Amino acid sequence: MARAFLVVMDSVGIGGAPDAADFFNGDRPDTGANTVAHIAQACADGLAEEGRNGALKVPNLVSLGLANAVSLASDDIMPDTHADPTGHWSAATEISMGKDTPSGHWELAGVPVPWDWHYFPKTTPSFPKFVTEALCKAAGTDDILGNEHASGTEVIERLGAEHLRTGYPICYTSVDSVLQIAAHEEAFGLERLLDLCKAVAPLLHEMKVGRVIARPFTGKAGAFNRTANRKDFAIDPPSPTLCDWAHDAGRKVHAIGKIGDIFSGRGITNVVKGRDEALMKALKTCVSKAEDGSLIFANFVEFDSEYGHRRDVSGYARALEWFDRELGGILADLRAGDLLVVTADHGNDPTWTGTDHTRERVPVLVHGAGTGSGGLIGFSDVAAGIAAHLGVPAQGSGRNFL
Repeated sequence: MARAFLVVMDSVGIGGAPDAADFFNGDRPDTGANTVAHIAQACADGLAEEGRNGALKVPNLVSLGLANAVSLASDDIMPDTHADPTGHWSAATEISMGKDTPSGHWELAGVPVPWDWHYFPKTTPSFPKFVTEALCKAAGTDDILGNEHASGTEVIERLGAEHLRTGYPICYTSVDSVLQIAAHEEAFGLERLLDLCKAVAPLLHEMKVGRVIARPFTGKAGAFNRTANRKDFAIDPPSPTLCDWAHDAGRKVHAIGKIGDIFSGRGITNVVKGRDEALMKALKTCVSKAEDGSLIFANFVEFDSEYGHRRDVSGYARALEWFDRELGGILADLRAGDLLVVTADHGNDPTWTGTDHTRERVPVLVHGAGTGSGGLIGFSDVAAGIAAHLGVPAQGSGRNFL
């Protein structure tokens, strides 16, 4: 039986979302944002030279049709790309009213979000009193720190010493529908942090807050570092997803990265977590060893978390070039009959105003389905196409775009 690999390059958008004007970074609408095209242009202009140089070098992605997908999505171009694609490419448009991780992944897996997410206001405090009280009760503390919109690395640097002194967890949010809780792995305890997040997650999910995220860190004042033990406690998808479809048909579903958390473990056979370098090794292991008929669903988050939100153009370009080099080996090792789909869940243009995600279409680059364009498709069509390839029953409104 054929295998399918669905690989999400977190935040690698390609512009052109028809409703971008309805989404904002601060006071600026996302109209015109284009993560890939703007990074490629910055590289061509010599503006992304930290740790790399020259034009953006992603020949394997371009061979699959990335440059064509960029032009299809937005009429923008990737400079310095000259290749006739050997893959099948499309540009996908999201209908869920969010530019966040759960919305994008659920819809790629066939389930658009049917509700409006709850977002906390940009005030201090950000959380209503009953949420703060629930956090204190679950943590066994008299108070919390933060209670604001904040950058995760900045808030740990600013409040980490006070956290060590008081034992109060650092609780913060962002423009996403999320409540994040940071605590020192040793002084506060990793299991205690995870138990805290698990305890308050049902309350937040009832409010339609998408995720409660544990953000453990180590170190001392002036040298705090977040660890790889992040865990997302996500609200359950509202209906069965591609993972469930495959699992219910008796197939193995291997989750790499945040996938297990995003789908609350539903329909997942096993999970591998870690930094992107370790996740790439796990993906390569699946290429060589995963069972016939299995679904391998991977997320590479560091494009987004390390470079997009931090508006680090050079870093984002380095990450894309690293991914492309690794992709070359994967393409060479795939079995006959395998389907590989490389896509994204939203944008995060590092040249844009602010630090939020950007509303964009995403590339859908396919190896194992011939050559040519699938045109403009919907996120849910990705799930339908993969289900058809695996030969498992699909649900929902997506169509097979392959």
